[in-house]
Amino acid sequence: MSSNRPCVVKEFPLPEREYRVAPARCWDAGVKAGCAPPRRPKRRRRSLLPLALLGLALFAGGFLLGRAALAREPSSQACGTPVSILDPADGGRRDGVMPELPVGAEEPDWVSLAQEPDPAASPEDWKLLLVNWETPLPEDFSIPRLTRLVNGHAIDSRAYPDLQRMMDDARAAGLQPTICSSYRTRDKQEELFENKVQSMLAEGYGRTEAEERAAAWVARPDTSEHQAGLAVDIVDKSYQLLDQRQEETAVQKWLMAHCAQYGYILRYPTGKSALTGVNYEPWHYRYVGTEAAAEIMERGICLEEYLAEISG
Repeated sequence: MSSNRPCVVKEFPLPEREYRVAPARCWDAGVKAGCAPPRRPKRRRRSLLPLALLGLALFAGGFLLGRAALAREPSSQACGTPVSILDPADGGRRDGVMPELPVGAEEPDWVSLAQEPDPAASPEDWKLLLVNWETPLPEDFSIPRLTRLVNGHAIDSRAYPDLQRMMDDARAAGLQPTICSSYRTRDKQEELFENKVQSMLAEGYGRTEAEERAAAWVARPDTSEHQAGLAVDIVDKSYQLLDQRQEETAVQKWLMAHCAQYGYILRYPTGKSALTGVNYEPWHYRYVGTEAAAEIMERGICLEEYLAEISG
């Protein structure tokens, strides 16, 4: 049905932007009969169910992987990262303990952080193992477990908990202790010794004398406590040179006063090199257990003297 009404066009101001104009179809349905408004195409509704199922599957997979990873890691307790003893820069997290292969083993043994009781001192006690220039490690020696720290160092797992406590307490006192050396393989010890020998040769010494002088600073392979996994070299973060001035740092003053409380001793004290075979090292700490450490540090003796007394 037609209408005789005129088509009125109203003008509206347009904003300054581009428009894409669709082709005209029926501008005035009342003028053209049978012209129906354009139909909007029906949008096909997408089901959200597949997406929801995919998200749920990803979440479940991540959860199971996380649980599996936690199950593989040993429990950690109160050193520098979920176990980093040793670098305050890591924020003191405690997740860095990782199992490491015991020496000569084919399969890793999980790290045990349980604190064992300290039995009466005995020369056969593992904590009192003597390693020096006269007493090399036995050929069949092996470390039951090593606790690897996040900064690449490692220590016998039985000596780890006390080391962790000592480092934590030193940091709580506002200090910045840093471990610069710990467990070493025989190959690593041999490399360090040979490097020291080469430096002596460069100074003009003959091979025999160069080795003798080198051994006063770097133990020959199989005569180093580092190979036993019971020794750590600790320095002050503000002064990381291995020289006698290390004893003047705040970290060393604190450690020398408190290390025995945690079962550690200053292994190579001044004036004992004739017995230990090693020059004074105010950075080398050795685990012997709290009972032995208390007597050794209080009396100012070395491990050789202590073992001679309890053996005789």
